Amino acid sequence: MTPTRKRRLIGVLVIVIGVSIAAIVATKALNENMLFFVSPTDVKEQSLPVGKRFRLGGLVAGGSVSRASDSLAVAFIVTDGAESVDVRFDGILPDLFREGQGIIAIGALSSEGHFEAAEVLAKHDENYMPPEVADALEKSGYAETEQ
Repeated sequence: MTPTRKRRLIGVLVIVIGVSIAAIVATKALNENMLFFVSPTDVKEQSLPVGKRFRLGGLVAGGSVSRASDSLAVAFIVTDGAESVDVRFDGILPDLFREGQGIIAIGALSSEGHFEAAEVLAKHDENYMPPEVADALEKSGYAETEQ
């Protein structure tokens, strides 16, 4: 092998190794930051780690919303008809938030066993339901007309 070919081979190997390392780092970063949708039934069936962020979706259970009088803290229950999860949120809720409303909350499970939401999203009109929430409600046998 001539010295020129050897330099070219080393250059190609360095480029291939560099691109491979960059691809591995990018894939790992994307997987760690991806938020998966989870229904209340999935929360109860799976052993989700405390502090792992995910999106919790379902309906706000009737009579479950309680607001703190001295802060923006709100506690409510999200249900898919089969299971329920207690949610705590400290912030401004969307204008469309109400009992019986389809919502998606972004956050993580706390060590006390409730879902600590960092953000709450509500459906934007009467006819729309996030597809993930609609699928979860359909799987649990909870009809949308029961709102």
